Amino acid sequence: MENGKIIKVQGLCKRFGEIQAVDHLDFTVQEGEIFGFLGPNGAGKTTTIRILVGLLRPDSGSAWVNGYEVEEDPVRAKKSVGVVPEASNLYGELSAAENLVYMSQLYGVPANQWQPRTEELLKEFNLLDRKNGKFQGFSRGMKRRLTIAAALVHRPRVLFLDEPTTGLDVMSARGLRSLIRGLKAKGVTVFLTTHLIQEAEDLCDRVAIIVKGKIRIIDTPGGLKERVKETEVLEIQPRPFSPSLLKMFEGFPGVEKAALVEDKMRFYGESVHQSICPILNRLEAEGFKVVKIQSLVPTLEDAFVKMTGVDAEVMRVDKPMKMGGMG
Repeated sequence: MENGKIIKVQGLCKRFGEIQAVDHLDFTVQEGEIFGFLGPNGAGKTTTIRILVGLLRPDSGSAWVNGYEVEEDPVRAKKSVGVVPEASNLYGELSAAENLVYMSQLYGVPANQWQPRTEELLKEFNLLDRKNGKFQGFSRGMKRRLTIAAALVHRPRVLFLDEPTTGLDVMSARGLRSLIRGLKAKGVTVFLTTHLIQEAEDLCDRVAIIVKGKIRIIDTPGGLKERVKETEVLEIQPRPFSPSLLKMFEGFPGVEKAALVEDKMRFYGESVHQSICPILNRLEAEGFKVVKIQSLVPTLEDAFVKMTGVDAEVMRVDKPMKMGGMG
């Protein structure tokens, strides 16, 4: 393993018909960090994971995981990682304990460790009291926790999590993020994909922003915000609110980027505050009333919008939930 780089990717490309899903990706992941792939749905996040865990062959480029070249040594590469897909791969008719024992068998865990490891994981993931409960009867949050536990039965050094909190309620998502931090504390390297900007900021040591198959930038959440610290952010709440407001401010003097955030508009630029009066005059002339106006300190969300041009509202849209054939 080269200088603590537990994942190394060079020139990775994958096309599906006319769609370039992954476009010349280059990045490394350090051992022990939580590395986030942040981007909207369809950006190439899941495709990248499928290539890294040997489920999909790239058109070109190379990837190494735990020192194994994934295409040349796929068996050992797969044995050294745990994978948590967006849709669970566990069996609905089996109990929590039976699923973990079965996954232990698949991963080649010695038979004398099946039961002790199962008990250990059920306790760690707060599922011990449901060990005999059928997976199909679990809540969405419980299913997610057990699916992560199943990916850890063989004690992998790297865990791949694809959109780990999609579809979960607020409390379940918060609990799952706490579990992910706990895995890092135990030395597990976590590679997670997410379209949730706040999740990336809360969990990740470093974040790669990916849009349309290309990595735009890689940095720490703090570093990303630092890159836009000179950018002024002006937030205005107009009434009535309409998505057509964006067109009004295309090419508007002093405004580098305008975006919709919930029922408000945000304007970005190094001197956007000098344009307050012209912006308000334009809104008034078009029949809009301003009910609130404020200046904001740039957040990671603002950095993402400024760097990619992708509106924050697009990032809040969940991918349609996949139905796992086994659970």
